[in-house]
Amino acid sequence: MALTAKQERFIQEYLIDLNATQAAIRAGYSPKTANEQGSQLLANISIRAHVDKAIAEQSKRTGINADRVIKELARIALVNPADVINFRDATVADGVNRDDSASIASVKVKYFDGEISEREIKMADKIKALELLGKHLGMFTDKLEVNGSMVVFKGEDKLED
Repeated sequence: MALTAKQERFIQEYLIDLNATQAAIRAGYSPKTANEQGSQLLANISIRAHVDKAIAEQSKRTGINADRVIKELARIALVNPADVINFRDATVADGVNRDDSASIASVKVKYFDGEISEREIKMADKIKALELLGKHLGMFTDKLEVNGSMVVFKGEDKLED
């Protein structure tokens, strides 16, 4: 099935932020119905196939995929700051490997009268990286799943569920 120009525009816009509502608005659908339109467009088998193909092509072009993102999160989440920072003089430790140095968010050095007066090494958010990895692994869920059977009594009768 051939796509309309508006549907093709929706696909292009959807790839920007993966937000169907905003993509529908940017593609020219009414803001009042954009939420429903976005859902319907993504539910359309032909459009979904084009979106999936475009995402796969984008991933191939950029080299960014789920495995790479997970590896980067793991670098941040599992680093030991003692392997990266020389705590004695607040410098990056000698011989830090690339995996560990990937966890450094920033290094600041302040000078006063030509001398170093302050140093700061900021690490990436370890807790956030652990949280994202935990969610990916299904460790943290917001719903409680209960399984079991229940016996229901109605007057003298016993009904089983």
